[in-house]
Amino acid sequence: MKYHYATFGRIEIDGELYNRDVVVDRGNIMKREKGKSKEHKAHFGHTPLTPSENIPWNCTELVIGTGFYSSLPVTDDMKAEAKKRGIELKIMKTAEACDYLATAGTGTNAVLHITC
Repeated sequence: MKYHYATFGRIEIDGELYNRDVVVDRGNIMKREKGKSKEHKAHFGHTPLTPSENIPWNCTELVIGTGFYSSLPVTDDMKAEAKKRGIELKIMKTAEACDYLATAGTGTNAVLHITC
């Protein structure tokens, strides 16, 4: 898959433009369903990434793009769940995540935050 994150709020994957957070699960691209994480927004100042979302756990490596300024919080319980499942987390700014995903293997999934 080809990833391009050139600007705040927009990401291009395989030639298709997305203007919302996305989840990449074995080549399938879905909207990030962050509704269940919104209850934690007051604590973090931003809706964090939690394991209660539609996380693509069927992988050996999960790349989390934390946004343009790296503002997406990743909760400790999210990190613990990945460890429990034997999944290596790679947490980085979304632009760096896109560069990384361009060379990642088929066992890699992603959650990409496209704004802050």
